[in-house]
This record gives sequence, structure tokens and C-alpha cells, in this order.
Amino acid sequence: MNRLCDSQLVESFKNGNLDSFNEIIERYTQKVRSLALRITRNTEDAEEIVQDVFLTVYRKIDKFEGKAAFSSWLFRVTANTSFMKLRKRKQTASIALEEISPNLRETLNQERSDLSDVHFLSLRHELREQIQLAVNKLPEEYRQIFIMRDVDGLTNQEVSDCLSVSLPAVKSRLHRARLMVKRWLESYYSDFAANGTTLQTGSSIPSAEVI
Repeated sequence: MNRLCDSQLVESFKNGNLDSFNEIIERYTQKVRSLALRITRNTEDAEEIVQDVFLTVYRKIDKFEGKAAFSSWLFRVTANTSFMKLRKRKQTASIALEEISPNLRETLNQERSDLSDVHFLSLRHELREQIQLAVNKLPEEYRQIFIMRDVDGLTNQEVSDCLSVSLPAVKSRLHRARLMVKRWLESYYSDFAANGTTLQTGSSIPSAEVI
């Protein structure tokens, strides 16, 4: 079974071969868990999502038409299931500073020269919270793409396939999401450097329309 490609496994499973389904589980469990954990930042939630995702695969495999890669369909199911759990539990994804994309980190690090080392260390200590606030305030269609692209490391095409969104739309929304997060953090830097204080949590993030 482990020598079969995904399309062969899917076809075999559609024909009633449960060994093929077990191979799909073994092949993709870690990847599904990883994506779910990236989105929810909760181990227990991620494990529940893994079970829900493969239950969905078991029940709805006939709806997979093979127009895109099976992995893309599976990741789309995982993303949708993960964000649904966040909405039900009224949770938000948690983003660590080290997980932000290299381009955004470079932009942030450019500001360091304007601050003393003491201020910068204090800033870094509080920056995680500000990143979290910025990402949480993104409109969901932007937040999904930002997390999947800049946190989980999927390619633009993979995000497009997972969310059934056109590639130009993915690029546009990702660009806007990065700008919104960047502007929020630039405002935080400016406030910190000028006053030695942090932003109030009630501060607003620029809307997509403004950008």
C-alpha cells in the first residue's frame, strides 16, 4: 500500500478497501495534526481535529473528484475544521514571534537601530502580545491566509487549493494582511520608542479598505 500514489489509494478506498484508508491515515496524520496545531495552538483541539478530519474523509471521500491533489483537498478540510473549532470555542490562533515570516521579521528588525538595547529587549518581551492582537483583528479571510502562508509555510498555490480561493486572491489578501499587521506593529514601535509604553489593547488595526 505504501507504494501507491495518493490517487491510487483514494480510488482503492472508494472501492471499499479499508487498508487504503488506513494508509491514508498513516500517510497524513502528522501533516493534518501539524496544520491543526498551527491554527488552533491547542494540542487537545488539534487531536480532535485529526479525528474529525479523517472521519470527514471516510464519510465524504466520494465528494473528492480528483480535480486537485488529494493533499490539497485534505488540507482544505483540515483548515475549515480548525477554523470552525476556533469559532465554536471563541478562541483565536496564537502566533509566536519566531513563527512570523522572514520578510515581516526583517521589517521589524529594521526598527531596532532606533531603540536602545534595553528598550528593544523590553519591546521584544511584549511584541508577542502585539502580534497576537494584530493577527486576531484581521478579518477571517485574511487571517486564514496569513496563518496558512506565513505561519504554517504553505505555498500560495497550496493555500489557493486548500481554501478554494483563486491564486491572485490569495496573493492580494496575503499582501493586505501583511500590511495590516506591519502597520499595527509599526504603530506599536513608534508608541514604545516615543513614550516607553505599550499600545492599549483597544487600539484598532487598519482595515483592508484603508490599505
